[in-house]
Amino acid sequence: MSQFMILPTGSHLILLNQAIEMTKRYRENKEAILAPEYKGQNILSTCETFNKDQFLAYLSKVEVAAFRIYSGMSDDLRIHSIIVGVDKDGKDILPSNSSNVDLTASGGQIFEDGLMCPPICPPLSDLNP
Repeated sequence: MSQFMILPTGSHLILLNQAIEMTKRYRENKEAILAPEYKGQNILSTCETFNKDQFLAYLSKVEVAAFRIYSGMSDDLRIHSIIVGVDKDGKDILPSNSSNVDLTASGGQIFEDGLMCPPICPPLSDLNP
């Protein structure tokens, strides 16, 4: 059985030059890791952008110790980030599995639907030249 722990604040920080190297390496290699039939279809995005208001509203209702990012795949085979809150014991905070659940209700929420680049890309930066 695996052990889980919430890492201390600040333990996820890296230097800008490390982030630049890592994002550059990803951009340069993301097509190379795909099987030939999936190349050139924008299956792997460069980045996704999410609205902070949804996260802040969620954090005001639920005791979240961390966030976990899963990789998911849509029907068109594009990879998406699936983000869920995590409690102090390392367990995903998930909503009811009913299709009638209010997505903004208190309790677990699942974030996806970020703006994917491509096709909707942010302004150029050191991480996205």
